[in-house]
Amino acid sequence: MPDIAPFTPHTPQEAIEDLRARLRATRWPDAPEDAGWSLGTDIAYLRELVAYWADGFDWPAQEAKLARLPRFRTTIDGLGIHFVHARAKEPALPLILCHGWPDSFWRYEKVIPLLTDPAAHGGDPADAFDVVVPDMPGYGYSDRPTAEIPDTITVAGRWARLMTALGYERFAAAGGDIGSGVSRFLALDHAERVVGVHRIDAGMPVFTGDPAELAPEERAFLESAMAWGAAEGAYGAMHRTKPQTAAVGLTDSPAGLAAWIAEKLRAWSDCGGDVERRFTKDEILTNVSIYWFTGTIGSSMRMYHANGAIPREQQARRVEVPSGFALFPGDLVRPPRAWLERTTNLVHLSEQPRGGHFAPFEEPEAYVEDLRTFFRPYRGKM
Repeated sequence: MPDIAPFTPHTPQEAIEDLRARLRATRWPDAPEDAGWSLGTDIAYLRELVAYWADGFDWPAQEAKLARLPRFRTTIDGLGIHFVHARAKEPALPLILCHGWPDSFWRYEKVIPLLTDPAAHGGDPADAFDVVVPDMPGYGYSDRPTAEIPDTITVAGRWARLMTALGYERFAAAGGDIGSGVSRFLALDHAERVVGVHRIDAGMPVFTGDPAELAPEERAFLESAMAWGAAEGAYGAMHRTKPQTAAVGLTDSPAGLAAWIAEKLRAWSDCGGDVERRFTKDEILTNVSIYWFTGTIGSSMRMYHANGAIPREQQARRVEVPSGFALFPGDLVRPPRAWLERTTNLVHLSEQPRGGHFAPFEEPEAYVEDLRTFFRPYRGKM
């Protein structure tokens, strides 16, 4: 078994001062009058955010807050992996939560205490989970891969080994965004170990059969995914094809990094066009600061390149492990029931009234309640 050691990062003061100096020295682009968010990040809003990052945001306080989570580091396949491992008071169902981009373990910060100690938050103690939240390779406080770029299949294999190292032979899996793909491949390639898999999206659809087989709502889903890609997918094309080009500017300019990430937090959340309806400045900048201080924006984007090379037949495999979905209205592209039944062993589907792509952070109580509901029948199958 790999060594597992407690982990508490501490950012040197000189790194914080360097960040502030860079923010104050930002060379700002011009923008068409009244462009707002129509051409990308609203420069007026970004100026406000950057000014607060430079002179108001307290990173040491946020770092200390995150340090209250039980965090660890281990080595899997020669790569350092950071993860949260929060145990319930009594024996409980192990649950691995898989994050996506542009985030890290930060995505699940709000739900960890609700999952591990439901009684303290008005829930049933029988619904408690042991929670594991790893940072994917190249994200957060996990190492940045240099010799290879892992895809979701590789990461799923590593997470299976992580759960073994933590003493969990059978476990539950959940995720969204890239983490939806990781949890999907956990269910596909380690089906004997996964009691159930819960996802908040079905990813971008891949269909290798005859389109005539599809129901009208499925064809509409594929068309909507293509339309979304044409209108909003330029970032993904950059990540998939030339991530190192963007990485130069985003690693050097904190204002550029904030623009790249804040625009997605706004566009992909259920915020009605006002990003701070869902995320405070402190929350936005905590997420962005993790990327800045770990230098992981380039390595996180490279995963899109690796995932783009996954064969279509792998993407089209059907998940036979019991599958549940919670769909949130502000997410990118929402699959119909017919598609979920075609591609998974669907046993649970909920349509949530609020929330978006970052549902565990936007609507933590609703997200947790859906996890509890879906996994309840599988607690006795360990």
